[in-house]
Amino acid sequence: MTLPANRVVAAAALGRAVLLGRAALTLTAAGVGLRVLPDPRTALAVLVIVVVATATGLVVLGRRPEVVRHPVPVIVVDSVVVLGVLVACRGGVPFFCFAAGACALGGVLLGMRGLVLWAPHAALGYSVAGHLLQTSTPSPHIAVFTLAFPPMDILAGIAAAVAAGALVRYVALSVDVVASAQRSAAASERARLARELHDSVSKTLRGVSFAALALPSSLRRQPELAEQLASTVSQGAMAAAREARELLTGLRLDTPDQDFVTTLRRMCERCGELSGTAVSLAAVPVDPPAGVRYELSRILDEALRNAVGHGRPERITVTLTQTDRLRLRVHDDGNGFRVPGDLSVLATGNHYGIVGMAERARNAGGVLEVTSEPGHGTTVEVSVPVARPARMAS
Repeated sequence: MTLPANRVVAAAALGRAVLLGRAALTLTAAGVGLRVLPDPRTALAVLVIVVVATATGLVVLGRRPEVVRHPVPVIVVDSVVVLGVLVACRGGVPFFCFAAGACALGGVLLGMRGLVLWAPHAALGYSVAGHLLQTSTPSPHIAVFTLAFPPMDILAGIAAAVAAGALVRYVALSVDVVASAQRSAAASERARLARELHDSVSKTLRGVSFAALALPSSLRRQPELAEQLASTVSQGAMAAAREARELLTGLRLDTPDQDFVTTLRRMCERCGELSGTAVSLAAVPVDPPAGVRYELSRILDEALRNAVGHGRPERITVTLTQTDRLRLRVHDDGNGFRVPGDLSVLATGNHYGIVGMAERARNAGGVLEVTSEPGHGTTVEVSVPVARPARMAS
């Protein structure tokens, strides 16, 4: 029977754990035999067999975990090793320990169907125990202890089968959670890209298309209008190209496989290198959702551009704090300006940067505040609701 991928991962991991546990238990029993048995060669033979078999099993399961898809050959080989241990120790405690580990390995590979393996092992254990009791006269306590070993084979197999089933379900659930997160992130990324295209390039190209449609009919009748429309098409095409470049640049600002503070630090360092302005960052180690990360990185980029381009500051300070809200604050000591009560008024003067930052703050579920006075610098702060606090790290 072909095992699913989740079962292969679980069986290989648990198989290695069983091999290590069985080896530790058997080697402990054999090590005691080195000190108490009159002929230590028996214990040494067991040690060699167990070490070689365990090392081989670990290497095989580590390099070729798909071997668990073929449990019968694995179990046959392991059963031969069990018989080798039996012969080496002549039915001593190491054999019972090793046999219980073999049943556990069968439970990992076969599940509850491992009963076809556990029953023969238990029967062999009872046979060995009976032989030991017949050839010696142990105390009643030792006899009970010896007869208690064979049922441990079945119990070990059941426990391993239950553990393997639980691990399979856990791995499957983990895979589903990761896949769901990836699908959600991909959908969010597509939606964000669609919104960016709609808000920038799409609108510009729509205006260009209207002007281009009116251009042919105006060439003969209204040459001056045709000239204006041609200029509109040219300017619109250049604007669309510029907006596309800005969009691609914005999409590259945040690298999702890096932590958010690293992204912010990289942006601040780049701004300082390009402008010659001292830019410092103090931030908490947070991991906001992908959509929030993207909008905050775009807001920071725009705030740094505005500060350097309009404020001409000597120093810019960026802070990221988190309490009940995640707050990104950008302060510069530049020229400053008089902030209108309604930020949308700035759009009438072609100052779209702050308006765009406010829109991005709303897209992230937060709000943007701008504080400034002529000669006293500018502070841009965006706050977004979050779930838990974090410690400050610079």
